[in-house]
Order: sequence, then C-alpha cells, then structure tokens
Amino acid sequence: MTTTSLPPGPRLPRVVQAGLMFTCGPRFLAACRRRYGSSFTVRVATMGTMVYLTDPADIKTVFAGSPRTFHAGEANSILTGLLGESSVLVVDEDAHRDRRRLMLAPFARDAVAAQAPLIAQIAADNIATWPVGTTFAVAPRMSEITLEVILRTVIGASDPARLAALREVMPRVLNLGPWQSLAIADPDLMRRRPWRRMREAIAEADRLLYAEIADHRGDPALAERSDALAMLVRAGSMSDRELRDQLITLLAAGHDTTATGLSWALERLTRTPAVLAAAVRAAQDGDDDYLDAVVRETLRIRPVVFDVGRVLTEPVDLAGRVLPAGVMAVPGMVLVHADPQHYPDPDRFDPQRMLGATLSPATYLPFGGGNRRCLGATFAMVEFRVVLREILRRVELETTSARGERRRLRHVIFVPHRGARIRVRTRRPAPAASTGVYRGPQGCPAGDAIDSLPPLRGDSLNTQGRTHGIV
Repeated sequence: MTTTSLPPGPRLPRVVQAGLMFTCGPRFLAACRRRYGSSFTVRVATMGTMVYLTDPADIKTVFAGSPRTFHAGEANSILTGLLGESSVLVVDEDAHRDRRRLMLAPFARDAVAAQAPLIAQIAADNIATWPVGTTFAVAPRMSEITLEVILRTVIGASDPARLAALREVMPRVLNLGPWQSLAIADPDLMRRRPWRRMREAIAEADRLLYAEIADHRGDPALAERSDALAMLVRAGSMSDRELRDQLITLLAAGHDTTATGLSWALERLTRTPAVLAAAVRAAQDGDDDYLDAVVRETLRIRPVVFDVGRVLTEPVDLAGRVLPAGVMAVPGMVLVHADPQHYPDPDRFDPQRMLGATLSPATYLPFGGGNRRCLGATFAMVEFRVVLREILRRVELETTSARGERRRLRHVIFVPHRGARIRVRTRRPAPAASTGVYRGPQGCPAGDAIDSLPPLRGDSLNTQGRTHGIV
C-alpha cells in the first residue's frame, strides 16, 4: 500500500487560516513559503486541505495531468450555488470536455475580432461621463463597461427594457461580498430570511436570461447573429437550464475579472509616470505591442484571481511526496508571479519585461493552464487592450505619489481596496476612428481562443488544467 503524506504547513486552526487567507492572503502565503519551502499545506475552513506548489516542475505536472485525476470542477464546486450544476466551471472529465468544445466558437479569432469595434464604442461612451478634476474610484466605471460588453456580445441582449433590467440586476447577483459568498457555498442558506434579497436577485436574473434564451430560439434570423448565446443555441445540444448555467458562468467569469484587471492597470499606471507616458504614446501611435505588454504585466503583478487548483481523485506523486486523494493541489499563481527567480525585481511594474518575452505556462498563469485554461483568454485580452487604449486616447490621467492600493479579496477576486482611485486632468481631442481589430503581440492577427496570448514555452501543456476564469 502506498504511503501518502503532506508537505509541512502552519498548525493554526482551520478557521484562523481561513481568516488569514481572506484578509491578507498574499502575505500569509508568502510567509508560509519562506518558512516551509516551495510546497506547503494550508488547511482552510470551507475550502479544505490545500497543497500550494511553487516549483515550475510541479506546476507543469498539475497542468499536464489527467483530467480524471485532477478535478478542477470539484475545486470550483463552491460556485455551484450561483453558476448551476451544469456550468462548464464545475463539471469534470468528459462532461467538461464536451461542454468546453461547444463553447469555443464564440471565442475563436474571427468572432472576437468582430466584437472589438463594439467594445471600443461602449468604452468611449462610458469614458465621456467621467468627471474632470475630481478624484473618483474607477473600478465601478470599469464594471459598467465590462458588464455592458458582456451583455451585448455574449447574451446579445437587444430588447431595451430587458437590457436595462439586466444592467440593474446583474451587479446584485455578481458582486459578491462575504455574506453573499456564504450562501453561494451553501445554497440551503438561500431559503433563509437574511439572504432573501440575494435569492430574489438570482430569480430575477434567471427570469431575464430564460426570456432571452426563448427569444433566441424563436428568432428567424438566429443564423445571422454573432453573440455567444446565438452560437450556443445553434449548436442545438443544450437545454434551457444548461444554457442559463453557461450564461451565468460567462457573466461571472468574464465581467468582474476583466473590470478588476483594468482597474489595477490604471492604479499601477498612475503610480509609474514613465510607464504611463509610454502607454499614452503607444495608444496614440497604434503600438499594440506595448499595450499588450502593459496588460500582461498588470496580470503578473496583480493577478485578479486568487489561485488555481485541482482536487486529486487518487494519490499523486507530486512535490517529492505522494499526496493523498481528496486534497487540492494549488499552483501558487500569486507566489510564482512574485518570484525574483522568474521576474527580477518583481515588485516593479515594468511592461518592458514583457516585450518579446517567451513566457512559460508554469511561471505565467493568469489564465490558468492546460485544458482548463481560460477559453475566454483572447476575448479578455482584446477587451482589456481596447478599453485601455480608449481611456489613454480620450483622457489625460494625473499621476500620484500616493501609496499603492492594497489587495482586498472579494470572493475569489483581488480588488483594489479603495476602488482604484484616479483623477482625470483633462479630456483629449476625440481620436480618429479605430478599426478595433485585435492583433497579436507581434502585430499579426490573433490566433484561436487558446493560443493567441504571448508565446509560451511548452505549449503542449495547453491540454489539461483549471482556472477561476472562463474555462
């Protein structure tokens, strides 16, 4: 019989470790790594036993592992109460493979390129309402932009009344605080009075989404529609409930994550004047390479999601031990991205380091890895870059010497604790119209939905894995 064991880790009670993870996660994990080495065990109330891995060889093993052994959906099960039991995020093995295959079409190269002009227009309309000369939190504005983008491009909502209703209810469903997260983790709580408003919001969102699904099914021009829901309906193999679960998943995974990444980009740019000036020049000159580098560096220095993880269904030889079934193996994204062995002077916001860089999927993993790597990664990068470009071309941002904003964990997302406060000095003259077409890091048209990010060493790894993004 194989003897299993766990790496060392803190012996604090599970509830205490949970508190440390949710209040100061990056510092807690960094302290564990310093004390216990490249792999360590944390035991977190509501999340279970987690083995953090920071050695690229171990991370490669996880990402290349069999999806029958490394269960990402099970690791995401805490989200089932919101996303539904058929969500591509919470299923595993053959069910995940089949569901993911159906959902690739909306995120292919041509589909993404077709949406770029709409993304630019949505961003421009929102930026036009920003105050001048007043410090304000930009995170809510980013959320407005990304929600509108996903409602228009993924759901294809066109009925004005329904679109307005979705704009109102979806933030109440998706912006989860600690109190709401309890009910998502334990759906039975939804029946109780303290969570009545949340239950009602989800019910209203479901009503609107089912109405949109019904309209799509009955639309004689369905074949001409380019939104993601139309493509999923045309595939013809999902029930209304399954379609609802995928729509909520796309909304949850593709809205707040991108909005938070954009907020961090502005928070970092306004604290690094030289980088901001270079980014403005790039936006005005059409230098997409540099803007892509800003995006990639933002996602390195401020990863949006907490981590990536997989529940082991059987003992696995990993990190010099045989880890037991039932534990969660976690490639430590936050720790790896801050490792000076991979990124010299890791606390410096330096997009230059990303120009022409060949990044390893075991040391750069903002979109996870393997077959669970975010299938919306191309869409996210396009939206991030297009919106950032519109901001830099349309307003002049003031720089600040204020201390950087702390990372605050909201559900599974790291957000700026003050909402990424910025100040617009003045508006710039309206820029000439842009084609909005996404081009890859070397100026070539983007590749498919999985391979259009910067080149990764060992791309053969992109066949297994998991992420908190759209997977």
